[in-house]
Amino acid sequence: MVTTVASHYKNHLAPIYVWMAGGVEQAAALGASDLAEFLGTPGYAVDLGAGFGMHTIPLARSGHRVLAIDTCSELLYVLRGQCAGAQVEAIEADLQDFVLHLSGKADLILCMGDTLTHLESTTQVERLLRNVAGSLRPGGRFVATFRDYRNLPKGIDRFIPVRSDADRIHTCFLEEAPEHVVVHDLIHERRAEGWSTRVSSYEKLRLSPDTVVEAAEAVGLRCRIDAGARGMVKVHAVA
Repeated sequence: MVTTVASHYKNHLAPIYVWMAGGVEQAAALGASDLAEFLGTPGYAVDLGAGFGMHTIPLARSGHRVLAIDTCSELLYVLRGQCAGAQVEAIEADLQDFVLHLSGKADLILCMGDTLTHLESTTQVERLLRNVAGSLRPGGRFVATFRDYRNLPKGIDRFIPVRSDADRIHTCFLEEAPEHVVVHDLIHERRAEGWSTRVSSYEKLRLSPDTVVEAAEAVGLRCRIDAGARGMVKVHAVA
Protein backbone atom coordinates (compact mmCIF):
# COMPACT_ATOMS: atom_id res chain seq x y z
CA MET A 1 0.00 0.00 0.00
CA VAL A 2 1.37 3.40 -0.98
CA THR A 3 1.30 5.94 1.84
CA THR A 4 1.95 9.68 2.06
CA VAL A 5 5.46 11.11 2.26
CA ALA A 6 4.83 12.47 5.75
CA SER A 7 3.50 9.14 7.03
CA HIS A 8 6.31 7.17 5.39
CA TYR A 9 8.97 9.26 7.10
CA LYS A 10 7.22 9.52 10.46
CA ASN A 11 6.36 5.85 10.84
CA HIS A 12 8.99 4.06 8.77
CA LEU A 13 12.20 6.00 8.15
CA ALA A 14 12.48 8.47 11.03
CA PRO A 15 13.56 5.89 13.64
CA ILE A 16 16.54 4.86 11.47
CA TYR A 17 17.21 8.04 9.50
CA VAL A 18 20.30 9.15 11.41
CA TRP A 19 21.69 5.62 11.03
CA MET A 20 20.92 5.71 7.28
CA ALA A 21 22.99 8.88 6.98
CA GLY A 22 25.97 7.42 8.85
CA GLY A 23 25.41 9.51 11.98
CA VAL A 24 24.83 13.21 12.59
CA GLU A 25 28.45 14.34 12.30
CA GLN A 26 29.13 12.48 9.07
CA ALA A 27 25.94 13.89 7.55
CA ALA A 28 26.74 17.41 8.76
CA ALA A 29 30.21 17.17 7.21
CA LEU A 30 28.65 16.25 3.87
CA GLY A 31 26.17 19.09 4.30
CA ALA A 32 29.00 21.53 4.94
CA SER A 33 30.68 20.36 1.76
CA ASP A 34 27.44 20.89 -0.17
CA LEU A 35 27.20 24.46 1.14
CA ALA A 36 30.86 25.48 1.21
CA GLU A 37 30.31 28.56 -0.97
CA PHE A 38 27.66 29.92 1.42
CA LEU A 39 29.16 29.26 4.85
CA GLY A 40 31.58 32.18 4.85
CA THR A 41 28.88 34.87 4.72
CA PRO A 42 26.26 34.39 7.46
CA GLY A 43 22.72 35.54 6.75
CA TYR A 44 19.12 34.40 7.04
CA ALA A 45 18.62 30.90 5.56
CA VAL A 46 15.61 28.66 5.08
CA ASP A 47 16.05 24.87 4.96
CA LEU A 48 13.02 23.17 3.39
CA GLY A 49 12.81 19.49 4.33
CA ALA A 50 15.50 20.00 6.95
CA GLY A 51 15.18 16.55 8.53
CA PHE A 52 17.60 16.10 11.43
CA GLY A 53 19.76 19.00 10.21
CA MET A 54 22.26 17.77 7.62
CA HIS A 55 22.38 21.30 6.17
CA THR A 56 20.91 23.32 9.03
CA ILE A 57 23.70 22.25 11.38
CA PRO A 58 26.61 23.58 9.25
CA LEU A 59 24.64 26.75 8.51
CA ALA A 60 24.04 27.33 12.22
CA ARG A 61 27.65 26.56 13.11
CA SER A 62 28.82 29.15 10.58
CA GLY A 63 26.64 31.87 12.13
CA HIS A 64 23.54 31.78 9.94
CA ARG A 65 20.09 32.38 11.35
CA VAL A 66 18.04 29.43 10.08
CA LEU A 67 14.37 28.60 9.63
CA ALA A 68 14.22 24.79 9.40
CA ILE A 69 10.98 23.27 8.08
CA ASP A 70 10.03 19.59 8.15
CA THR A 71 6.91 17.47 8.67
CA CYS A 72 8.64 14.92 10.93
CA SER A 73 8.67 15.79 14.63
CA GLU A 74 11.16 13.02 15.49
CA LEU A 75 13.78 14.35 13.07
CA LEU A 76 13.20 17.93 14.19
CA TYR A 77 13.75 16.82 17.80
CA VAL A 78 17.23 15.63 16.80
CA LEU A 79 17.86 18.88 14.92
CA ARG A 80 16.87 21.03 17.90
CA GLY A 81 19.21 19.08 20.14
CA GLN A 82 22.12 19.53 17.74
CA CYS A 83 21.42 23.27 17.30
CA ALA A 84 20.73 24.18 20.93
CA GLY A 85 21.92 27.73 21.56
CA ALA A 86 22.12 28.57 17.85
CA GLN A 87 19.82 30.91 15.93
CA VAL A 88 17.64 28.11 14.60
CA GLU A 89 13.86 28.04 14.48
CA ALA A 90 12.67 24.50 13.78
CA ILE A 91 9.05 24.30 12.63
CA GLU A 92 6.94 21.21 12.00
CA ALA A 93 5.05 22.17 8.85
CA ASP A 94 4.54 21.41 5.18
CA LEU A 95 7.40 22.93 3.20
CA GLN A 96 4.86 24.59 0.88
CA ASP A 97 3.74 26.73 3.82
CA PHE A 98 7.18 28.04 4.74
CA VAL A 99 6.18 31.64 3.92
CA LEU A 100 3.88 31.60 6.96
CA HIS A 101 6.91 31.26 9.23
CA LEU A 102 9.39 33.70 7.68
CA SER A 103 10.71 36.59 9.75
CA GLY A 104 11.98 38.58 6.75
CA LYS A 105 13.47 38.18 3.29
CA ALA A 106 15.92 35.28 3.05
CA ASP A 107 19.49 35.34 1.79
CA LEU A 108 19.42 31.61 1.05
CA ILE A 109 16.64 29.06 0.58
CA LEU A 110 17.51 25.36 0.35
CA CYS A 111 15.52 22.36 -0.81
CA MET A 112 18.13 19.62 -0.68
CA GLY A 113 18.44 15.86 -0.75
CA ASP A 114 15.63 14.95 -3.18
CA THR A 115 13.02 16.83 -1.15
CA LEU A 116 11.61 18.60 -4.21
CA THR A 117 10.42 15.26 -5.63
CA HIS A 118 8.26 14.79 -2.52
CA LEU A 119 5.81 17.31 -3.94
CA GLU A 120 2.80 15.74 -5.64
CA SER A 121 2.84 17.56 -8.99
CA THR A 122 4.64 20.10 -11.13
CA THR A 123 1.86 22.52 -10.15
CA GLN A 124 3.02 22.26 -6.54
CA VAL A 125 6.63 22.77 -7.66
CA GLU A 126 5.58 25.92 -9.53
CA ARG A 127 3.73 27.21 -6.48
CA LEU A 128 6.74 26.58 -4.25
CA LEU A 129 9.03 28.42 -6.65
CA ARG A 130 6.68 31.41 -6.75
CA ASN A 131 6.89 31.56 -2.96
CA VAL A 132 10.67 31.17 -3.07
CA ALA A 133 11.02 34.03 -5.56
CA GLY A 134 8.87 36.26 -3.39
CA SER A 135 10.79 35.39 -0.22
CA LEU A 136 14.37 36.07 -1.37
CA ARG A 137 16.07 39.41 -1.02
CA PRO A 138 17.57 40.83 -4.25
CA GLY A 139 20.62 38.71 -5.00
CA GLY A 140 19.43 35.95 -2.68
CA ARG A 141 20.05 32.33 -3.68
CA PHE A 142 17.86 29.25 -4.04
CA VAL A 143 19.53 25.84 -4.24
CA ALA A 144 17.70 22.55 -4.83
CA THR A 145 19.09 19.07 -5.34
CA PHE A 146 17.02 16.14 -6.56
CA ARG A 147 17.27 12.91 -8.49
CA ASP A 148 16.29 12.73 -12.14
CA TYR A 149 13.83 9.82 -12.26
CA ARG A 150 12.87 10.17 -15.92
CA ASN A 151 15.04 7.19 -16.90
CA LEU A 152 14.75 4.63 -14.15
CA PRO A 153 16.96 1.58 -13.71
CA LYS A 154 15.58 -1.66 -15.11
CA GLY A 155 15.42 -5.23 -13.85
CA ILE A 156 17.52 -6.08 -10.82
CA ASP A 157 19.12 -2.61 -10.91
CA ARG A 158 15.86 -1.34 -9.40
CA PHE A 159 16.99 -2.87 -6.09
CA ILE A 160 19.27 -0.32 -4.43
CA PRO A 161 21.23 -1.10 -1.23
CA VAL A 162 21.04 1.92 1.08
CA ARG A 163 22.96 0.79 4.16
CA SER A 164 23.57 -2.33 6.21
CA ASP A 165 25.33 -3.55 9.31
CA ALA A 166 25.22 -6.69 11.43
CA ASP A 167 21.75 -5.87 12.80
CA ARG A 168 19.97 -3.93 10.06
CA ILE A 169 19.66 -3.97 6.26
CA HIS A 170 17.93 -1.21 4.32
CA THR A 171 17.15 -1.79 0.65
CA CYS A 172 15.16 0.44 -1.69
CA PHE A 173 13.15 -0.85 -4.66
CA LEU A 174 11.92 1.49 -7.44
CA GLU A 175 8.73 0.91 -9.40
CA GLU A 176 7.86 3.02 -12.44
CA ALA A 177 4.57 4.94 -12.76
CA PRO A 178 3.61 7.50 -15.44
CA GLU A 179 4.36 10.70 -13.48
CA HIS A 180 5.89 9.23 -10.33
CA VAL A 181 8.26 6.59 -9.11
CA VAL A 182 6.98 4.37 -6.32
CA VAL A 183 9.71 3.94 -3.71
CA HIS A 184 9.53 0.80 -1.58
CA ASP A 185 11.77 0.89 1.51
CA LEU A 186 12.51 -2.59 2.88
CA ILE A 187 14.04 -2.69 6.36
CA HIS A 188 15.27 -5.98 7.87
CA GLU A 189 16.23 -5.80 11.56
CA ARG A 190 17.69 -8.37 13.92
CA ARG A 191 15.58 -8.82 17.07
CA ALA A 192 16.06 -11.05 20.09
CA GLU A 193 13.56 -13.49 18.58
CA GLY A 194 15.11 -13.33 15.10
CA TRP A 195 14.92 -11.14 11.98
CA SER A 196 11.92 -8.92 11.25
CA THR A 197 10.95 -7.11 8.05
CA ARG A 198 9.15 -3.80 7.62
CA VAL A 199 8.06 -2.42 4.25
CA SER A 200 6.54 0.93 3.35
CA SER A 201 6.02 2.66 0.01
CA TYR A 202 5.48 6.21 -1.17
CA GLU A 203 5.59 8.19 -4.40
CA LYS A 204 8.23 10.61 -5.70
CA LEU A 205 7.66 12.98 -8.58
CA ARG A 206 9.51 12.22 -11.82
CA LEU A 207 10.77 15.75 -12.18
CA SER A 208 12.75 17.09 -15.13
CA PRO A 209 15.56 19.56 -14.33
CA ASP A 210 14.41 21.63 -17.32
CA THR A 211 10.91 21.83 -15.83
CA VAL A 212 12.31 23.21 -12.58
CA VAL A 213 14.45 25.78 -14.40
CA GLU A 214 11.55 26.89 -16.61
CA ALA A 215 9.28 27.31 -13.58
CA ALA A 216 11.97 29.22 -11.67
CA GLU A 217 12.76 31.53 -14.58
CA ALA A 218 9.03 32.17 -15.10
CA VAL A 219 8.91 33.80 -11.66
CA GLY A 220 12.02 35.90 -12.21
CA LEU A 221 14.85 33.71 -10.93
CA ARG A 222 18.05 33.32 -12.94
CA CYS A 223 19.06 29.66 -13.02
CA ARG A 224 21.73 27.20 -13.89
CA ILE A 225 21.87 23.41 -13.69
CA ASP A 226 24.94 21.72 -12.18
CA ALA A 227 25.88 18.20 -11.23
CA GLY A 228 24.94 17.77 -7.58
CA ALA A 229 26.54 15.65 -4.91
CA ARG A 230 25.70 11.94 -4.51
CA GLY A 231 24.32 11.53 -8.02
CA MET A 232 21.75 14.31 -7.85
CA VAL A 233 21.00 17.27 -10.11
CA LYS A 234 21.52 20.74 -8.61
CA VAL A 235 19.51 23.79 -9.61
CA HIS A 236 21.09 27.05 -8.47
CA ALA A 237 18.93 30.19 -8.83
CA VAL A 238 19.50 33.85 -8.04
CA ALA A 239 16.79 36.43 -7.33
